[in-house]
Amino acid sequence: MSTPLLLPLARAAAFTARRVGIRLLLAAAGLVSACSHDVDQPAPTSAATDSFTADVAIKWADLELRLIKNGSGFSPPVAARALGYAGVALYEAVVPGMPAHQSLAGQLTNLNALPQPEASQPYNWSVAANAAEARIVKSLFGNATAAQHASIDSLETALNQPFRTAAGFDRSVEFGQQVAQAVFEWSRTDGGHEGYRANQPTSYVPPVGAGLWVPTTPGPAGLALQPNWGNNRRFVPANAALPIPALPYVYSTQPGSPYYAQVLEVYTTSRSLTAGQRVIAAYWADAGKTITPPGHMVGITSAVLRGRNASLATAAEAYARVGIAVADAFIGCWKCKYAFNWQRPVTAIRAMIDPTWQPNLATPPFPEFVSGHASQSAATAQVLADMFGAQTPFVDNTHQARGPGFEPRAFASFAAFADEAAISRLYSGIHFRSGNEVGLVEGQKVGRNVSALRFHR
Repeated sequence: MSTPLLLPLARAAAFTARRVGIRLLLAAAGLVSACSHDVDQPAPTSAATDSFTADVAIKWADLELRLIKNGSGFSPPVAARALGYAGVALYEAVVPGMPAHQSLAGQLTNLNALPQPEASQPYNWSVAANAAEARIVKSLFGNATAAQHASIDSLETALNQPFRTAAGFDRSVEFGQQVAQAVFEWSRTDGGHEGYRANQPTSYVPPVGAGLWVPTTPGPAGLALQPNWGNNRRFVPANAALPIPALPYVYSTQPGSPYYAQVLEVYTTSRSLTAGQRVIAAYWADAGKTITPPGHMVGITSAVLRGRNASLATAAEAYARVGIAVADAFIGCWKCKYAFNWQRPVTAIRAMIDPTWQPNLATPPFPEFVSGHASQSAATAQVLADMFGAQTPFVDNTHQARGPGFEPRAFASFAAFADEAAISRLYSGIHFRSGNEVGLVEGQKVGRNVSALRFHR
């Protein structure tokens, strides 16, 4: 080999040796990892992820919520799943630019490997995030209309505009798309792929017996919602290992029994609601053509990020944590619901107390125990508290565009909003207190397991 060719190779070898030597010295001091994965990260030719604002992440979250609200078939479990995979795709597209963080590949169930950026090549992590979100959203919202596809394309184009001449633009787009495609292919094997096409299967026949769930709405609208969702793959292996909680009572029509007391509480509460309690019930309903309860959790996350002027790195981690939390919370909750198939308050109250009674909000078409609202709110509150601090005050302005009765609500802590979301279901007349309380406990467990993932090195 000629001398001119040997010199660059020698310089490259010397540079690599210096990097490895420095890394090993730092590792000996306990400051960094000495593994080869760290050494093979791209050289510092790219601006770090935390040098970009959270704008790209927040705007994609906003669009996802609009697609959930205005799309077809995005029931709460289906919406939670989409938000989970979108959060993972966002995080994985930008984590190579976050030296203190690491990939979730090898930590999430069956996610064994993901595309890696080219070593020593420049990347723009805002562009990579934009490309990843555009690709994963198109994939997850597979039944989007032509107008919705146009809105996805329009947002991608607008967010790319400031970076068209940035170094590594095309490379960054390609990397983001590759990550999103890999995440989507992983998603296809979880049991919930295209769940928006079959929310209420006619093949499901609910069990019959005293205290068991029966449809509370006549016709197809009353069919059980996603009765097999609890069998889907969890994102976090530890969440799949969580046992189903015990039902805290046995069925009884006897006044004074624990179950009768639960039924009576819903009935008496519904007849003496304060104006404030009615506002709470309506505010947390998130039913019908809304952004759904998991969408509300993402709306809260966006509000927290806006309030902190967060970086893209912080936003990517937050959306990944919350997306995984709500997705796993709904799977666990649905597993419990269809394990017990417990009746709703409206069924019990009409049989035991008042045959003409009506709940304050329409009862959704699935069993009572445990509360999905409580489970996913507690899971979200837990991961946000673990990331930003338990006593972080914030203002939830998710519904302010809906007008009177939906004004922003201020909370002194994340746990406070979860508690309010849970009790709102008692005020609505659609959950017993125990379904809410056990849901909160189970959601906290899910959230803690998400927080136990190694996001940081």
